[in-house]
Amino acid sequence: MSTTQKKLGRKVAIITGAGRGIGRGIATAFAREGARLVLVARTAAQIEQAAHEARRAGADAMAVPADITVSGDVRRIVDLAIERYSRVDVLVNNAGILGPLGPFAGNDMEHWAETMRVNVIGLAACCSAVLPGMIRQGGGKIINLSGAGVTRPSQTLSAYGTSKAAVIRFTETLAVEVRRHNIWVNALGPGQIDTELLDPVIHAEDGAVDADFSAHVRRTKSGHGASLDNAAALAVWLASDESDGLTGRMISATQDDWRALGPRIPEIMSSDRHTLRFVT
Repeated sequence: MSTTQKKLGRKVAIITGAGRGIGRGIATAFAREGARLVLVARTAAQIEQAAHEARRAGADAMAVPADITVSGDVRRIVDLAIERYSRVDVLVNNAGILGPLGPFAGNDMEHWAETMRVNVIGLAACCSAVLPGMIRQGGGKIINLSGAGVTRPSQTLSAYGTSKAAVIRFTETLAVEVRRHNIWVNALGPGQIDTELLDPVIHAEDGAVDADFSAHVRRTKSGHGASLDNAAALAVWLASDESDGLTGRMISATQDDWRALGPRIPEIMSSDRHTLRFVT
């Protein structure tokens, strides 16, 4: 398949949290579809390996060890992308942490606040950094990873659930603000995938995690979790021209027939489908 036939042919994509797990899976999928990649994570060795794998899949990829909660790092990520590729077409905000486990009354508030700094403020900072360039070039795609806690409360995961619900409302708000610039902003719910993010749940003390959630995580860890490949394929679709016009929506890799959404985009955009307004 030639570059021009690939879904992301020569699009420049920044992917945060790309050193492992879902971010790394998305990076590999983007590489196979022709994207040029700026891969970001805090751990240098992990992000270098992710970039190496992306190059093996045929991509032009650079590794940027950085912390999205540090404003100077965020500026450096975008500056390096512009220096090398002259533009940023896609931002995938995947970096995130689980945060403190256990009932809120016993949570360490600094750890709670750190969850907000990574999952919400760091995500927003990355959006802020890429938007001026996307506005100048007349378009772009932003994909914010969301997840559990959006549609229902999750006991013993108050920080994580609150942060991911905030991501949805931020996604909807930003989408309205930048739509006139042909910048499409959506949230992606990957489903519960077996990654290292869930490891603290397995090792938590008795009572620190809601029993139902703990049982679900254990099923996931035993091979019954959601498909990483499916979540990565949804990210490719949201980054591609095929999803143009869809904005301010939360699309689930596991609950939505997302491969059939293309022809329905005008219908979706004239309704409250896939938004918090519809949920509530």
